Amino acid sequence: MDGPNQGALGEQNTQLIACIEELRTKRAAIDEQIDQEEGEKAKVQSDLQVLSKRLATLNESIARKLAARNDYDKTIQETEAAYLKILESSQTLLTVLKRESMGLEKKSTGPGAV
Repeated sequence: MDGPNQGALGEQNTQLIACIEELRTKRAAIDEQIDQEEGEKAKVQSDLQVLSKRLATLNESIARKLAARNDYDKTIQETEAAYLKILESSQTLLTVLKRESMGLEKKSTGPGAV
């Protein structure tokens, strides 16, 4: 195998080595991209874990505050209702007092008063 066949074979060998080297270069570039994306993925997972914990904390805080607000609402309603009863009682007492006072005045200023 001398001559042109050996030259063609040498050229094909050179091209084959060049193609393999090009494939290795592309593989290395993909490998680097994979490493970068895995690093980004790890950071996102860490951020997600932190955010999930924060979300749980906020949900618990909101639940406690909603319960406290409901307690305030109940206390306010009960206090307002009691206050209205006190006002009604005061008005009734005032009405009775005025009526009794007028009755006493009539007795003291009526016939036979001193």
